Amino acid sequence: MGRIYEVRKEAMAKTQAKKTKVYSRYGKEIYMTAKKGGTNLESNLALKHLIERAKKEDVPADIIQRNIKKAEGSDEIAYDFQRYEGFGPGGSAILVDTLTDNVNRTVSEVRHAFTKHGSKLGVKGSVEHMYDHLSKLFVKGADEERLLEILLENDLEVKDVTVDNGGFLIVGSGFDLDAIEAVLRDNRIEIVWSESGWYPQTTVPLEGEAYETFEKMIDMLNEIEDVQDVYHNVEPKDDDT
Repeated sequence: MGRIYEVRKEAMAKTQAKKTKVYSRYGKEIYMTAKKGGTNLESNLALKHLIERAKKEDVPADIIQRNIKKAEGSDEIAYDFQRYEGFGPGGSAILVDTLTDNVNRTVSEVRHAFTKHGSKLGVKGSVEHMYDHLSKLFVKGADEERLLEILLENDLEVKDVTVDNGGFLIVGSGFDLDAIEAVLRDNRIEIVWSESGWYPQTTVPLEGEAYETFEKMIDMLNEIEDVQDVYHNVEPKDDDT
């Protein structure tokens, strides 16, 4: 999982355009989280941890502060969360998460990315049931027994804790990331990286033209301004970067 995280991070930083997309994605999330729970980082832990993750992806401080100040204002930008589910080349199953101020524009752009590559959007629930919503954290600074004890003492039910590359990989519910991070920090356990997302229960292999078409479609989806995250169940190639 550590390699997957680093590959994703490296790929998103290859060009300035992709960096701008990362900044935009975090900017919207910071604004929404601050508007919902307030701008006090001690009382809004979700915002605190989101900002920490943004800093790890080199989001500039002025972008972070600008969106916090925007959330403190009386004007409200109505971003709607929309999830699109669809089927891509070779039977691949794809989730596209968006934050948008214009649903008609976003669905049109997402649909175009699918249809241009011989694929189609599905109905709500047609793909999501093939995924699990999980949090994953790689930590150091505690032995396994102590780590499990801390998690149990704080009523955090994790799905798995495994030894991984000199540390531990914790897998829990995707909705518990902020709570798990808070407990670990309180106990001075180093969080090397963490993320939450939708993980496919099974993967499918793609070869040749089908894989090339799939890659082009994913790139096109990621270029859409309102797209926050794209999840798929295609097996990665060994030489993917």
